[in-house]
Order: sequence, then structure tokens, then C-alpha cells
Amino acid sequence: MTPEEIFSTLQTLIAEQFALDKDEITMASSFTDDLGADSVDLVELVMAMEEEFNLDEIQEDDLAQLKTVGDCVKFLSGRLT
Repeated sequence: MTPEEIFSTLQTLIAEQFALDKDEITMASSFTDDLGADSVDLVELVMAMEEEFNLDEIQEDDLAQLKTVGDCVKFLSGRLT
């Protein structure tokens, strides 16, 4: 899966989870500052990502590093190769 495909899939997931328009979500979007996510939103998003991308549980240390949509794309690119 290419980074572009990952980003497109993430846009859809985030739009559904946070009730946003897909076009509002960019690589630079901060989950908390730009998208208004709280801790519950982020937990739900992580569970959706694990399911969508068929991943084992994402560790808390890794989650702490995921501040923007771009961070998630990079993280997922590394996990999916």
C-alpha cells in the first residue's frame, strides 16, 4: 500500500470518526489542534486503524509519537511493508 493510499484511507476513517468533511483533513492536520480530537476519539481511531489495516495492537509508546495525520501515514507505511 502506497503512502497516498494510506492517507486516503486514513482521511475516510478520520472523517467518519470525527464527523468531518474528508477535504478538511491534510497530512499536516494535528489530531488535537486542528481536528478537535480528545483522548476517547483517538482511542477509537486507533482501534479503527488496527482493524482497517489489519494490524496487531499499536503500542502506547508508538501512539505518543502520532500527533498529525502525516505521522500516522509514516507509521503505517513502516508497519505495512
